[in-house]
Amino acid sequence: MTILIADDEPVSRRLLEATLTRLGYKVVCVNDGVDAVAAILRPDGPRFAILDWDMPGLKGPAACREIRMRSAAYVYIMLLTARDREEDLVYGLEAEADDFLTKPFNVVELGARLRSGERVLQLQQNLLRAQEALRHQATHDHLTSLFNRAMILEHLDIELRRIRRTGGRVAIAIADVDHFKKVNDTHGHHVGDLVLRQSADLMRSVLREGECLGRYGGEEFLLVLPGCDEAGARLAAERARTSISRRPVRAKALELPLTASFGVACTDAAGHDLEGLVMAADEALYRAKADGRDRVVGWASDIINESGLAGRYTTQTWPAPR
Repeated sequence: MTILIADDEPVSRRLLEATLTRLGYKVVCVNDGVDAVAAILRPDGPRFAILDWDMPGLKGPAACREIRMRSAAYVYIMLLTARDREEDLVYGLEAEADDFLTKPFNVVELGARLRSGERVLQLQQNLLRAQEALRHQATHDHLTSLFNRAMILEHLDIELRRIRRTGGRVAIAIADVDHFKKVNDTHGHHVGDLVLRQSADLMRSVLREGECLGRYGGEEFLLVLPGCDEAGARLAAERARTSISRRPVRAKALELPLTASFGVACTDAAGHDLEGLVMAADEALYRAKADGRDRVVGWASDIINESGLAGRYTTQTWPAPR
């Protein structure tokens, strides 16, 4: 662990630095409270600080308050002081200091207080890891590690709301692994899970900046393609389709050819309603499956243009952007 020392007295600072080094810590030294705050706020700044109470720029309690207000990460702060009055202790605690070290310090006491601070920081780190794990579980599919259905639809909704305000377009593609039920029935769910994981990994590998992929449900995946017209979305879907069809699934002695079908829709033709856009892509996907699978079908160019249908998903109107 790296510990920051902020003390303008050279003798006191060097003594404390030597003691911390001997106890096995890395040490960063600064002369005043302003430099202490700047060092802590760096992305790689120390998460443990010993601040002298009386020093130039910002005194210890003031520097403590500044760190609390501005640091995103928790910093364990110990105030170093010769003051021992009750009102000084209260003042330091109100500045949100974690602990106090009295000058001249006792090395055994210092070691015990440092270990106590480390336990607090470790507990906080464990809580953050647990929080992140729960957040990931709530937003990601456990099998493929892609966004889950709720999260990918939320991402699409955000894109749709953005283009309603600022203009532009967004396209989507729904992918469906071909003959997936047959894979499960013939080879078992273990191989089926392997098919889904490999399909997800292959599609993820050809995503470009800004594109997003999620598991839509079962063997279906949803690609969100900001800024794409239908032609661009078809190219993106074709990259994903090709990546899947070029690599069979291998499980022990089994080598299983793998393909997927894609339905594409864009707000240019299908409108800015989330449900309508998804329905359009789903209809295009149904057409891709009916036409033989392992292909990309666009809702506008391949369905509306051929049938002469008016775009039934373009009827909804939206207020002008604010």
